[in-house]
Amino acid sequence: MPESPAERPRRIVAHREGPMLVEGPVEVVLEDGTTVSSDRFCVALCTCRRSRVFPWCDTSHRRHAPSGRPGADH
Repeated sequence: MPESPAERPRRIVAHREGPMLVEGPVEVVLEDGTTVSSDRFCVALCTCRRSRVFPWCDTSHRRHAPSGRPGADH
């Protein structure tokens, strides 16, 4: 019998130049103590802090190439 979602660990997928993908639903506690939640099956959490809808990723990391990479603005 397969494990129920409540019995298995949450999966988090980390991307070096992108968001953390977290199996949902999730509840995120921000630095100021406020709590935000999502009932989606998977959420993307911003790790670059450029997102206008932080802590959720809005793909802002795609608009800024890290320095040292071809095509990066110097």
